[in-house]
Amino acid sequence: MLKEREKEARDVTPWRPFSGLSRMEQDVEKLLDDFIGRPFWNFGWPERLRFRGIGFREPAVEIYEDKDDVVVKAEIPGMKKEDLELNISGQLLTIKGEKKQEEEVKKKGYYYSERSYGSFVRTIDLPKEVQSDKARAGFKEGVLEVRIPKTEEAKRKDVKIKVD
Repeated sequence: MLKEREKEARDVTPWRPFSGLSRMEQDVEKLLDDFIGRPFWNFGWPERLRFRGIGFREPAVEIYEDKDDVVVKAEIPGMKKEDLELNISGQLLTIKGEKKQEEEVKKKGYYYSERSYGSFVRTIDLPKEVQSDKARAGFKEGVLEVRIPKTEEAKRKDVKIKVD
């Protein structure tokens, strides 16, 4: 009788050879994060090699300095400026975003409904001392641009070296 139950259980249970793949991807990602470090992992690996789940990823950023400002540009397509939150604490800029989107189409002969939700947080270490109270931001066509004036002391620290 026991053998019959085991046979029935085997007949009913579907075989899923790749069911552990998601867990394995998470383990590999954690291993790489611990070994290589988060900054290299976020900037250096191609998107196709990252093992992230469905949802939002940290936005790609570009950080540079001009004469007076530290400029941070972040690619955040599909979001509205109302969905973004920016904070500066010392030399850390934090960008947070959350998107909730629902689409529903009812027409003769078909019905379509899709929902997507996701959020991200990206903290950026700014390269110079800044005047956080004078920061300004703009958001246009999916690109966030944050301009933060450098302190006078940070501006003076730049020294040009003559090459002989």
